[in-house]
Amino acid sequence: MDANELGDLLLDVLPPDGTAMGNRSAWEALGRAAGGDITQAEYEQVRDHGLAIGTIKKGRGGAIALADDIKGGSLYQPPVAPAAKGRGRGKNGKKETPAKDFKAVLWASADKLRAQMDAAEYKHLVLGLIFLKYISDTFAARREQVLAMVSNPADSDYYLENPIDRQEALEDQDYYTQENVFWVPAEARWESLRNQAKQPDIGPLIDRALAAIENQNPNTLRDKLDKRFGAAQLEPGRLGELVDLISTIGFGEGEKSGDVLGEVYEYFLGQFASAEGKKGGQFYTPAHVVKTLVAVLAPHRGRVYDPCCGSGGMFVQSERFVESHGGRRDDISIYGQESNPTTWRLAAMNLAIRGFAVNLGQEPADTFARDQHPQDKFDYILANPPFNVSDWGGEKYDNDPRWAYGQPPAGNANTAWLQHILWKLRPGGEAGVVLANGSMSSNTSGEGQIREAMVRGDVVEAMVALPGQLFLNTPIPVCLWFLTNDKTRRGRDRRGETLFIDARQLGTMATRVQRILTDEDIAAIAATVHAWRGDGKAENAYKDVPGFCYSAKLDEIEKNSFVLTPGRYVGAADQEKDDEPFAQKMARLVAQLQEQQAEGARLDAAIAANLDRLGFGKP
Repeated sequence: MDANELGDLLLDVLPPDGTAMGNRSAWEALGRAAGGDITQAEYEQVRDHGLAIGTIKKGRGGAIALADDIKGGSLYQPPVAPAAKGRGRGKNGKKETPAKDFKAVLWASADKLRAQMDAAEYKHLVLGLIFLKYISDTFAARREQVLAMVSNPADSDYYLENPIDRQEALEDQDYYTQENVFWVPAEARWESLRNQAKQPDIGPLIDRALAAIENQNPNTLRDKLDKRFGAAQLEPGRLGELVDLISTIGFGEGEKSGDVLGEVYEYFLGQFASAEGKKGGQFYTPAHVVKTLVAVLAPHRGRVYDPCCGSGGMFVQSERFVESHGGRRDDISIYGQESNPTTWRLAAMNLAIRGFAVNLGQEPADTFARDQHPQDKFDYILANPPFNVSDWGGEKYDNDPRWAYGQPPAGNANTAWLQHILWKLRPGGEAGVVLANGSMSSNTSGEGQIREAMVRGDVVEAMVALPGQLFLNTPIPVCLWFLTNDKTRRGRDRRGETLFIDARQLGTMATRVQRILTDEDIAAIAATVHAWRGDGKAENAYKDVPGFCYSAKLDEIEKNSFVLTPGRYVGAADQEKDDEPFAQKMARLVAQLQEQQAEGARLDAAIAANLDRLGFGKP
């Protein structure tokens, strides 16, 4: 790509409204848009040429922006909150403890303040305050950086000699937006709110602070923050106590403060889901289930979509996968949709605080009725749709082009979700979907015929049966559907075959009512799929393992009436061969029984003797 093309590309990555962008941010954005690394010298050459011919102009501190009347910004990505460095003490001098060290203590304290308030309502207050505290901390950390820059005589690009000018610079919005830090107005900053925490009108004050932040960051936060503090039905003074509690979280310290925040946020989401019981499943998919989907799909690069994204857990795990395998966060683009307005806002906050650029659509909306990404197709789709929904409005979608494998029944949305997801896949795309076990075998209202058409259409790549008690909202076992529209793209040609994995024996009971899949369990499932695909991501070649996995051809599935329950195909696990002769085994077992009977008699006698000494012997 020559210098002129890079110059045009630089105009496209700058903010279209003429606001300034820092040189490092512009350099990185240009590199992403060019599809490769751009050296600093190359960037500076392109920048200086643009300044010379008047297509771009300089802002405060050396930042650059589109010149007046110059069009651009078609590739501009709005700012999202980054991890930021800061001090370990708040302005009041109170030590802030790193959040990851006391998640459980923090939760216990917050839950105690809830008193009788419904967890479904309370979570929006707590998570909203955590979000507000974090963006205020990152803003404060950037403010300190700006003060250091404008106070340093050795930094000729930024130094301001007049102390009044330095104070004005601290309130210059360009210094923050050019480094992708949310602008926080003075009245919305955490210390201002904390100083008023004991006021009776603290609820409306927080609502106004959130509204002010939305107005100052319209591209990323408009209508995304849940302003319900003024109407909260908490006991008098409790909201102020909650503000004080959240104040102890040190999100400004350490170079991975965004990770710390994400850890706290995810922990709280899980705890609220547990507290809400069945309703919690509407916004939260257990992380270990999401990890299983991600480990199998391995989304290294491309577009990732979740049509019913809840609070955004699928995206969080996808980003973690990319980074843990040496990729960059911006190697994948995130798209989602959610119909519940409050959950949609939860997702927006959950992703914003982690610094993710994400498109959740213009508004919360029903995926079937108002697809927020109607023209888009995706490389990877991960979804945990609501199970067996009967009131999804299926009668309104007769002859819908998405129903390539048959009209879904109006009384159950399972096959509608599967077909919508297949419709949204790019050629060679992959999908992982969590559904109730009934989806593998139900023949109600044509579901069996749809399943048959999907198998004959060769879009069902793998089926995984999971154990029960994995979900907070249902004890029933669930299954994973892995779909693709091309079984030749990853390693071996697997056309006409489907992999079945019976993972019902995996998992460990974390509590009396919930089972979790360990990292070893997840690795076993993922390695089996990758070995079967032959995609180079597994150490060993694939082989059928009785009781666990089996690769079935179309004729075998047809013989089973297109029921896709893995147990029908994997068979029973091999039993350890017993070479001990029968007579010898019986003699050994009888002798063992006689020893146990003798020991039992001895213990009975000892107990009777003890009772005699205590005066409780036989009358």
